[in-house]
Amino acid sequence: MSDVALRTVALGKMYRIGAEREKYRTLRDALAQAAKRPLERIRHPGAATHSSEELWALRDVNVEVKHGEALGIIGRNGAGKSTLLKVLSRITDPTEGRVEIRGRVASLLEVGTGFHPELTGRENIRLNGAILGMTRAEIKSRFDEIVEFSEISRFLDTPVKRYSSGMYVRLAFAVAAHLEPEILIVDEVLAVGDAGFQKKCIGKMEDVADGGRTVIFVSHNMQAIRSLCSTALRIEAGRVVNSGEAGRVVMDYLSQQSDTQGSVTWAAGEGPGDNEVRLASVSVLDSGGQPANLVSTCEPFGVRFEVDILRADESLCVGFDLATADGSVVLRSYQTDVEPERWPKLVVGRNALECTVPPGLLNSGRYMILPRVSLHCTRWIVHEGAVVSFDAHYDHAESPYARFVRPGVVAPLLEWHLVA
Repeated sequence: MSDVALRTVALGKMYRIGAEREKYRTLRDALAQAAKRPLERIRHPGAATHSSEELWALRDVNVEVKHGEALGIIGRNGAGKSTLLKVLSRITDPTEGRVEIRGRVASLLEVGTGFHPELTGRENIRLNGAILGMTRAEIKSRFDEIVEFSEISRFLDTPVKRYSSGMYVRLAFAVAAHLEPEILIVDEVLAVGDAGFQKKCIGKMEDVADGGRTVIFVSHNMQAIRSLCSTALRIEAGRVVNSGEAGRVVMDYLSQQSDTQGSVTWAAGEGPGDNEVRLASVSVLDSGGQPANLVSTCEPFGVRFEVDILRADESLCVGFDLATADGSVVLRSYQTDVEPERWPKLVVGRNALECTVPPGLLNSGRYMILPRVSLHCTRWIVHEGAVVSFDAHYDHAESPYARFVRPGVVAPLLEWHLVA
């Protein structure tokens, strides 16, 4: 048996923008309208006819998800993510291509999808189980667990049309996750719930994936995507533009969203400095040693200086301030911070210096590099403001409770232990 749970082949979905909705007409109406049309063209030769524009919400989408795999789908608003989930959930028919699904599918898309507003929460749980093909005994065996997870037992016999959006999502997710579908599809609708419930839902989806079932998850929470999903794909303008290991896809996406400048190079003799020392370039480097405007907090990153030295001086200090976007200094580092025997030996000419910032230090946010070059305890040579900036994406904590933004400039993982 194939290990593929879901596959799309050249999938496309097209909508007509501005198309006039077809009204109910009798045969007599249709014949009368056909007879009038030539006459209208003679009377009003310049009148524009009603036209519509084709919009491809999805085009040539090829996706393959294996059993037990957790796939994250990311992209900007309007990229086509929700449309893809509707097609996969068989709510919307594709315009072209095909979808192959092996297994029972449960979906949590828009608030209200799959629930009858006039029925109570209790009745909707039973209805959804029946739609998924479960027996009455199977539904009953999971009923208490669903109610406990949703935390709305007090309102279980109230028609769901009277639920708030948060209550709706609580019950809908509990039903979708606990009725044991082979494929669980979840949209960004989880954002409606409070932070505590979102953490609870992410944990449950991890349990579903660890149990060998398939999860397809759309979210703007990149940390949740990285933590939950092993693979990810990015959609832009209805097409898949990137796919692969979730961490790499997320970092590529965030890097393209950033408007920071991770490196700067000056022409010869034009960089900050004086007639003895002058900067030639400053760069932020990712863990692979490449210039970057986005770094991951779970990986080390570097700061690289190229310095032209015209006259050697043993008291020369080259360093930088790492500061937040509002100018608060997080740390300062010089090449002379360590024992003298470990100082890099600077020479007359071009010198390339790199400093490594360890992983697990910074929080999410925007940071700046401010060059600091001086003759020790004598005078400043370079005391510039920010010359490069970069974004840090927090993802170095493994705890399920660390998926949301925490306060603070730094976010190191500190050791805790019980004391007698």
